[in-house]
Amino acid sequence: MNSKNAAIRVPARSIIDAETLAQLRKRSDIMGIALVAHAWTVILGAMALFYFFPNPVTFILSVMLIGTRQLGLSILLHDAAHNALTKTPWLNDRLSDLFCGLPLLANTAAYRHYHMKHHARTQQADDPDLVLSKPFPISRDSFRRKMIRDLTGQTAYQQRKAQILSALGDPTWPLFQRISHFRQRLGAALIAQAIIFGICTLLFHWSIYFALWVLPFFTYHMAITRIRNIAEHAIVPDNDDPFRNARTTKAGLLARTFIAPYWVNYHVAHHLIMHIPAFQLPKLHDKLIDAGYGPRMEIAESYIDIIKRATGLNDDTLAPPKTKKPRLKGTMTDGFSTN
Repeated sequence: MNSKNAAIRVPARSIIDAETLAQLRKRSDIMGIALVAHAWTVILGAMALFYFFPNPVTFILSVMLIGTRQLGLSILLHDAAHNALTKTPWLNDRLSDLFCGLPLLANTAAYRHYHMKHHARTQQADDPDLVLSKPFPISRDSFRRKMIRDLTGQTAYQQRKAQILSALGDPTWPLFQRISHFRQRLGAALIAQAIIFGICTLLFHWSIYFALWVLPFFTYHMAITRIRNIAEHAIVPDNDDPFRNARTTKAGLLARTFIAPYWVNYHVAHHLIMHIPAFQLPKLHDKLIDAGYGPRMEIAESYIDIIKRATGLNDDTLAPPKTKKPRLKGTMTDGFSTN
């Protein structure tokens, strides 16, 4: 494939009829607000679980639930980056920034700018997310070391350190300029942290902020984010085929609770028609299967299955040889974007 061209893309209306597509791409203010409220309800509920029933089991359970919902907030921010979290444009970004992005030290507009490049150049040499998938498969020992770094907070520490240093700007700048730059980059996010700290103090105890907000963010959240990244694009069969350069992973109740919230596992469907709201992705997936695309789609049976393949746990489950599929003509679009 010519590196100057994007991976082959599929017109949305060539795989889904216009009426179904129109239904699937409908946004909902109520649903967007409900999903964000659900994430925060689970977070506060998990904090309450440990606060009122303190023991090692409830602590570990709370850390896992909160870490997963922190990933959930990033998934909802991802939806907003596609202008799909709510129907009302201003609410889409405002809801995402205030309740999803800033609590995670992120920004919707900045993420959107970065993420659209990933969709335009999926699994190509200049895909900004290629670094997340290119190293695989890896050995079990390498994966174990990565998990240890994630679960002990080392990965998050390095990321936050780099983020703070970047926000501080060039050391040669005058002090007032560096302070102004830092305030623009991280000021609102730090205010969000102060608000979360205040809520934890008001409802529970000040220590809950560190034990059940910062700790999950620095540990379990990082580990399952890595697992999500592996599942979505690592060792895919064909970097140039939109049905096979992303992966959908089957997820039961436990996986959805502790690894893959808010339909993030339907990644092939998301890449095929990227502006479909997350809550509609299961329906889109089913429509694709009904239309006969199942055999062509890259689908893993479970997260355990894909981790085994990506880490070489079994030699016979390593990534299959890459094969070329017949290329389709046209540019994928769902009526909102040609990216």
